[in-house]
Amino acid sequence: MARSRLQEILEAHAAPMGLGTAEPGGKMRCVACGHRCLIPAGHAGVCKVRFNRGGTLLGPWGYVAGVQDDPIEKKPFYHALPGTRALSFGMLGCDFHCGYCQNWVTSQALRDEVAGAPVRETTPAALVALARKSGALTVTSTYNEPLITAEWGVAVFQEARAQGLRTAFVSNGNNTDEAIAHLKPWCDFYKVDLKGFDDANYRKLGGTLQSVLDGIERVYRAGIWLEVLTLVVPGFNDDERQLGGIAGFLAEISRDIPWHVTAFHPDYKFNDRDATPPQSLLMAAEIGKGAGLRYVYAGNLPGKVSTHENTYCPHCEALLVERRGFALRRHLLRDGTCPQCRAPIPGRWHEAETLPYLRLAEHASVRGLGPWL
Repeated sequence: MARSRLQEILEAHAAPMGLGTAEPGGKMRCVACGHRCLIPAGHAGVCKVRFNRGGTLLGPWGYVAGVQDDPIEKKPFYHALPGTRALSFGMLGCDFHCGYCQNWVTSQALRDEVAGAPVRETTPAALVALARKSGALTVTSTYNEPLITAEWGVAVFQEARAQGLRTAFVSNGNNTDEAIAHLKPWCDFYKVDLKGFDDANYRKLGGTLQSVLDGIERVYRAGIWLEVLTLVVPGFNDDERQLGGIAGFLAEISRDIPWHVTAFHPDYKFNDRDATPPQSLLMAAEIGKGAGLRYVYAGNLPGKVSTHENTYCPHCEALLVERRGFALRRHLLRDGTCPQCRAPIPGRWHEAETLPYLRLAEHASVRGLGPWL
C-alpha cells in the first residue's frame, strides 16, 4: 500500500476529536499529548493522524490495525488481575519516533514508507464482543501511542465497562491534564514506558523527559492504577546514573509503583548493538530496590533474572505471586493481602467473580484471533 494511499484511508476513517480547542485564524490546538500542537487548517499534528480540516480537529476512528489476545502480564501489568487475558487493540501513528520501537510497523506507518499494517473497520461493540468471546477480562489500547487515539479508546472502554470488563492504556506517558481527565472515568490500568532519564536522549525520540515525568505523576495522582516499564537499551539508558534517576523519581512519588526493567533486542533502526544481557536487568533491579521501590520486576528473560519475576511481600518477604515469563505459576494473595502477615498489597487484585478465569501457566500463550472481525 503506497504511503499516500494509506493517508487517504486514514483520513476516511476519521471523526471529530474532543481533545482540542479552536484558536484564532481557523487553527486548532490539539491537547491529546504533551506536544500540544497548534494545527493550521489543512495540516496534521506531530503524530500525523490528528489533523485540521476546515477548522475541525479530526482523528482516528472506526478501525484497528492490530488485535491480539494476550496474557495481561505481557503488557506488562503484574499487579492487575494476574493470570487473566487482555484483548489488545491498536491503530496507527505515534507522537514519538523511537528508533528501537518494537511496534514500528504500526507506530511509524506515516513516517516510514516501509511501515504499515492493514486497516480493518470495526466498532467498539465488535471489539468488546471479541474480548468476551476470547475470555479476556481487560481490553487494552496499545501497539501505537494510545494518547493520539484517546477518543476512540474511550469509546471502546465505555462499551467494555458496560459489559463488566476492565480497561488499560499502554502509553509513552506524554500526556496532558486534559487527556487524563478524559480517560480517568474509563481507564482502570495505565502503563507508562519511561525510556530513560536523559533529556537529550528523549529529544532524539521525539519528546522531552520532563513531559513524561509530569505524565507519570499525573496518572498516579488521578488514581488510575499505574505501572512503569523501562526497556534497558545497551549504550542508551543502561548506565547507573539513568537507572538510579528513574528509580529515585518513582520512589519519590510512591514506593509502591511497580517498576519493570526489560531486555532490548535489536529491532527497527537499533541494529547496531547487542541484546540486553541478564546482568543489566539484575543491576537495574538492585538499583530499584536500593532506591526503596518495593516491587521491581525484571522481565522477558524467563529463568535468567533470579527471583525478580515474582512478587514478594515487602513486610515479611513471603512469596505472593510466582511467574516465569508471562506464565503465572502460583497466586497466593487473599483479598489483596499477604496470606502470611495479612499486609495489604497495592494493586487491582481478583474479586470473587474473576477467580474462575485463573488457569495458571496455561495463560502464558499469546493467542491469534484469525479472521476476528
